[in-house]
Amino acid sequence: MTLQRGERKFLGRTLLLSGALLAALAFAGAPQASAESYEACQRRVAKAEYRLDEAVEHHGVYSRQAEHARYELREARERCWNEWHR
Repeated sequence: MTLQRGERKFLGRTLLLSGALLAALAFAGAPQASAESYEACQRRVAKAEYRLDEAVEHHGVYSRQAEHARYELREARERCWNEWHR
């Protein structure tokens, strides 16, 4: 079976368009890592550290408020670790 010139051009364009569409779909689902979201993560951790320092200063090292602030700091650090070390 031989293809005419017009049929070959149509088949080539179809394959090229299909490949481009497949590549676009493959990269559309890829996660996007940006410096902004990493910085936001670091800000959350810094804010949690600050809140812990404030709780310790105002209520004492072993106070209920300090324990809660430690828990929040642990959660913020774990969230950053999970987001950036997969």
